[in-house]
Amino acid sequence: QVLTLLVLMYPLLQGLAVQLHSAVTGSYMPGTHSIALIACLNERVARDIARAIMDKKLAAYVNILPKSSALYFWKGELEESTEILLLVKTRTSKIGELSNYVRSIHPFEIPEIISLPIDQGNPLYLQWIAENVPRD
Repeated sequence: QVLTLLVLMYPLLQGLAVQLHSAVTGSYMPGTHSIALIACLNERVARDIARAIMDKKLAAYVNILPKSSALYFWKGELEESTEILLLVKTRTSKIGELSNYVRSIHPFEIPEIISLPIDQGNPLYLQWIAENVPRD
């Protein structure tokens, strides 16, 4: 039971360790923040999703990138389409909540929601992300 409890508490304990390290050293811990990539059908959908993410304070910044061509397999068939890509800057601890929320409002059956941890960056910008996305 103790092992199960530790496994379940690992994300919380890891988050506390990162916050403590950052507070004590004043340095950025790689992976504290992430960029999520979200593909959208068109600009209207992209803007609606971006606005909803910002209204929920699940991100500090969302880029809406112009149309790109996409090739993918869907239900065994090769498909080709155009999409709008969102780049969402947020805390890594918010990725689960962000993903759940976007899935609940996204028109795609299986929306693309992929996150990449931020390893390094402008310390002032990373601090700004932290200030604009509430902690859990």
